[in-house]
Amino acid sequence: MKKISVILIDDHAVVRAGFRMLLASENSIEIIAEADRGEAACQLFMEKQPDVVVLDLSMPGIGGLECIRRICNRDPNAKILVFSVHDESVYVSRAMEAGAKGYITKNSAPEILVDAIQKIAAGDNYIEAGLEKTFRIHQNEVDYKNLISTLTPKEFDIFCLLAKGLTTHKIADELCLGYKTVANYGTQIKNKFNASTVAELAHIATALGILKS
Repeated sequence: MKKISVILIDDHAVVRAGFRMLLASENSIEIIAEADRGEAACQLFMEKQPDVVVLDLSMPGIGGLECIRRICNRDPNAKILVFSVHDESVYVSRAMEAGAKGYITKNSAPEILVDAIQKIAAGDNYIEAGLEKTFRIHQNEVDYKNLISTLTPKEFDIFCLLAKGLTTHKIADELCLGYKTVANYGTQIKNKFNASTVAELAHIATALGILKS
């Protein structure tokens, strides 16, 4: 069986040595090259054409995110796994948007690293279990921001008042609108956000920082 060829990009020699030791007993994976910065990674990728690139985000030079972008610009089918100390959703989101196919942390168990490489080599995406939830939440927040931009000024005002817990009657009085008009606006807003209750609108407003938790 053909081994999965991997190039490892990390500016810490100790990390690369640990990675080699970890995969030494793994018959399905082979490290074919290493580099300590993004510029070298881009060159190695073109020369070696590996099955999977495993890289850190925090590196000198162009850094991990720009490295991902450059590699994916050269080859949209490139399979890149981020192996980072950062577990915040914004890092996961930015890496995946740049073109990475997977993201795991350096605190992950050895078998997760092997599993991630194998899954990505097979054409799947892979986000470490603990990070997947925060990534989905972040993606939802991005979707909410896009949806907020589609609200008219009047819809936005009513959205904010509904999220604060005001009743339809109180909103009608405050905005000098008819009760039915506000009720119709409320229905339109819920439909846009795919929300069925005012509590869901409040959650969205809190996630976006419009409403303080």
